[in-house]
Amino acid sequence: MPEGDSVFRLAIRLRGALDGRRLARGDLRVPAHATDALDGMRVLEHATHGKHLLTRLDAGLTLHTHLRMQGSWTITAPGRTLPRAVLPDARVILGVENGPTAYGLGIPVVDLLPSRAEGDVVGHLGPDPLRDDWSADEAVRRLRRDPGERIIAALLDQHKVAGFGNLWANELCFLRGVHPDTVTADVDIPALVALGAKCLRFSATQPGAYQVTTGNTRKGQQHWVAGRAGKPCLRCGTTVRVRAEVPGDAGRRRTWWCPRCQPLVESRG
Repeated sequence: MPEGDSVFRLAIRLRGALDGRRLARGDLRVPAHATDALDGMRVLEHATHGKHLLTRLDAGLTLHTHLRMQGSWTITAPGRTLPRAVLPDARVILGVENGPTAYGLGIPVVDLLPSRAEGDVVGHLGPDPLRDDWSADEAVRRLRRDPGERIIAALLDQHKVAGFGNLWANELCFLRGVHPDTVTADVDIPALVALGAKCLRFSATQPGAYQVTTGNTRKGQQHWVAGRAGKPCLRCGTTVRVRAEVPGDAGRRRTWWCPRCQPLVESRG
């Protein structure tokens, strides 16, 4: 699932392939930028904010991309290319001189903008645990803004904290023993934020730890509740439940929980 740690790991891969090198080919295959060629520009760096990727170029431009649920990147070795059948899916092609080529496949969001205007595309986001400017205090303040909001919805709101997607929102609720429908007023928000930041950083940076919340890397054992509907809880054996997420949610996200490990307690408010 593309979440903040997914994009952070992607940025590491793209840095190794592109950063500090000049583009021999820079194509943006989207209508808004079909005539904007990036050829000859040098890639300065890759930065992330939540699920957003920023590719900064020496011409004072930034390529902003977002994977959402369907996008992906692949990198080919020097002299190699994608199979012909896959090439039509490439919406971004960045090939460096005498080096590898990065292909952005099926990416739904592709923007090219002045680097000074990056705030236009990421300025609305909350603090990100994977950034140097992370502020736990600010994250806590934003999550507490609406005390009657369900915690699962608050964690998914990128305006409050950037980087937690559906997997992490559900797993963090389990790890804290909190039912996803608990209102934020009844949740120990500082403890939840501290745990979430620690988990996201570990997942983003440690080999073999990517989105493994149980400590068990075996297939079907990596997560406590996410994706485990109808299966026994790995902690207590109770059947894990699932429900469609907020009505009208375009992402069709689901909510998972263990009724025994995460009992819904009547609000104190």
